Amino acid sequence: MSDMTLDQALGELAALEDPKMRAANEKRGDDHGINLSRMRALAKKIKTDQPLALELWSTGETAARLLALLICRPRAFSADELDAMIRETDPPKVNDWFVNYVAKKSPLAEQMRVRWFDDADPTVAAAAWSLTSVRIAKDAEGLDLDHLLDLIEAQMKDAPKRPQWSMNEALAQIGIHHPTLRLRALAIGERLQVLADYPTAPGCTSPFAPIWIGEMVRRQAG
Repeated sequence: MSDMTLDQALGELAALEDPKMRAANEKRGDDHGINLSRMRALAKKIKTDQPLALELWSTGETAARLLALLICRPRAFSADELDAMIRETDPPKVNDWFVNYVAKKSPLAEQMRVRWFDDADPTVAAAAWSLTSVRIAKDAEGLDLDHLLDLIEAQMKDAPKRPQWSMNEALAQIGIHHPTLRLRALAIGERLQVLADYPTAPGCTSPFAPIWIGEMVRRQAG
């Protein structure tokens, strides 16, 4: 644990603020102006510091919360704390880091996946689908994959953006990792056309499930 106080940490963040970076980030819905590589460097200097992470999170500021997610101890959060936090992750990068750096690393991940799965809040439901994708890829025993495909087929096309993205990931993971369901996953993707026109940079794999599945299966075979 570091000796850095909350005021010192906020001062460090303020020193990293760049108006041009803020303008670029705000176009993506992230209200902060800090280069994330510099944010990570600051977190590396602080190291893991759960008390400071809690103080940073309590400020409600996006930059402070991003730093909190980098220096926190995921195992230290209770189920109710995780539940409260996910409901406060409106900025896209805060949501992304919370799901990937905290929720997925928590020993309560499966408990939270079940708790969040049918939540009316799209952000919370999206987190449940992200945790489900991890299970699909790494430990699908006990999951009803056919039922998940039923849900995806019925709901993904008209789902809000965040759960739609997470459901699409689950669809792709089923197609990639479960050969007996691959044709059905491909068919669902082709029929729904979710993310079919998503702009993809050269050298990157499209998130459109049929392309994603095909590319990853090709790599596995090669």
